[in-house]
Amino acid sequence: MSHTRLYRDGVLQAEGFPVADVSDHIADPAATVWFDLCAPKPEELTVISEELGLHELAVEDVLSEHQRPKIDTYQTHLFLTVYHARPRQGPLKMTEISIFVTKNALVTVRENDDFDIGEVIERWDQAKERAAHGVAFLLHGLLDRIVDDHFTLVEHLDDEVETLEDQLFSEKPTADRHELQRRIFELRKNLVTLRRVIQPMREVVSGVIRCDLRIVRPEMAPYYQDVYDHVLRVTEWTESLRELVGNIRETHLTLQGYRLNDIMKRVTSWAAIIAVPTMITGFYGQNVPYPGSEQPWGFWVSTIAVISTCILLYQVFKRRDWL
Repeated sequence: MSHTRLYRDGVLQAEGFPVADVSDHIADPAATVWFDLCAPKPEELTVISEELGLHELAVEDVLSEHQRPKIDTYQTHLFLTVYHARPRQGPLKMTEISIFVTKNALVTVRENDDFDIGEVIERWDQAKERAAHGVAFLLHGLLDRIVDDHFTLVEHLDDEVETLEDQLFSEKPTADRHELQRRIFELRKNLVTLRRVIQPMREVVSGVIRCDLRIVRPEMAPYYQDVYDHVLRVTEWTESLRELVGNIRETHLTLQGYRLNDIMKRVTSWAAIIAVPTMITGFYGQNVPYPGSEQPWGFWVSTIAVISTCILLYQVFKRRDWL
């Protein structure tokens, strides 16, 4: 399904018209056209590239999967590759979005429909007083929405990090330590994936501002600068969370070693307590004469020795916090 819109002199005049009619509108310098394609076929991109004069290398990048976030400048247009992500359980799922930008046309190509383009349209409608700025207005709304969702995702990951910290130092039994370790590794992997997507966004936004095609006019420059500042905040936040998760992982391993040592101290202490009575009773069980052998008082002496030794060892280990 494709979405189309036509602005003329900053006023929305038509939407939902066929993509084939785009070439009729872009000939008018006062018109600004946007259309969106979701998982298009190669032949559809070929027709569009011929109508808009898009470079063949840019079209080839759209058809190639797993492109890195970037901005390429051609003689008549810009080509951007960005990624959208939202909070979800488990590994992050990114949606690749390719963007062609000409002086009076914006083309968005989505890898799939996980990214709701309707939210971008709502943002355009909420700021329609800036529609007179044409393509710069449309591109700003799109990038602003993507970066805001990145910000929301980082906030969600920050909450997960705080939850892990609380569970790490919880006083409850350690029955779910394996699950905790799995969540730590999963969160670290998500942050690494998000960092690969967010960090190049700085060059993408700054490249749009500084491009030779002068798509961003001085009136729209502050809005793009605001998006750039948000990208920096998200990048720094992601980097700090990645380091924090690494520290949590190291702390988790340290606590596991500490708990293992504590368990070994307890086991060793109880083994010592059990070994002494075993030694005494084993000695008295030998077939040799000993003081009190075959006498009632000999039995009571050995029993008192066993009990006294156990009590003494227990007090010593307890004082050293081994039990």
